[in-house]
Amino acid sequence: MSKLAHGWRRWLTLALLWGVALLFLIPLLWMLSSSLKPNYQMFEIPPRWIPNPPRWENYSEALTILPFGLYVRNTALITLLTILGHLTSCTLIAYAFARLRAPGRNFLFVVMLATMMLPYPVTMAPLYALFNRLGWINTILPLTAPAFLGSPFYIFLLRQFFLTIPRDFEDAARIDGANTLQIIVLIMAPMALPALATVAIFTFQATWNDFLAPLIYLQKPELYTVTLGLQFFRSTYTTNWAYLMAASLVTTLPVLVVFFVAQRYFIEGITLTGVKG
Repeated sequence: MSKLAHGWRRWLTLALLWGVALLFLIPLLWMLSSSLKPNYQMFEIPPRWIPNPPRWENYSEALTILPFGLYVRNTALITLLTILGHLTSCTLIAYAFARLRAPGRNFLFVVMLATMMLPYPVTMAPLYALFNRLGWINTILPLTAPAFLGSPFYIFLLRQFFLTIPRDFEDAARIDGANTLQIIVLIMAPMALPALATVAIFTFQATWNDFLAPLIYLQKPELYTVTLGLQFFRSTYTTNWAYLMAASLVTTLPVLVVFFVAQRYFIEGITLTGVKG
């Protein structure tokens, strides 16, 4: 009887998980369905899930009516530079907070965490004034340079992971003559690969989907990112929903691919981070 009850509980749990997964997939499935419809089928009541006939031309037309190849290249460049900046700066700063002894280290760490409480709109105007004074408006520098100065959340994430690594590895490396930078690059970074992968995934998703920052700093069409390019399908009086859904689905695919490829490291990094305070 206990085995039967255990089996029912297992199947009930699986059914619940599949139901929740399907619930979260509905928006993606609706986007896929809408991307294959002509515009007059978009708002039919009752909704038509299977387009009849499917209009595959929406994809080719949506991706060629605008220079989406240029937008993808711009977004990829900004994303890669931002990932590089966060991995470099956050790793160095997190190691300093986790291992190096300095007066006021804990106080500075608390101050850094307190900056996470400032919402982006509070710092938006001062940052724009600063970047405008530097002459960085209409360049990708406002979108990439701040990443090389660190991010409080990623620094906290990596610091907590570094605290879980025994000091014996560093002591052995110092006995062999390694300096601090060599220890970070050759010892700590490889061992912190799950946490670094988590930072890279978070950064990729946030940068690829960012709309507000490119809207503020980029005014030249040749510098636009994919999120800005999608807005061309919307105007004051009308929206080409079919093209918008087709282009949105294509620009969403890189995020899904990156997550599924690196999900093992992502889950491991989230699980192991924060074990030791």
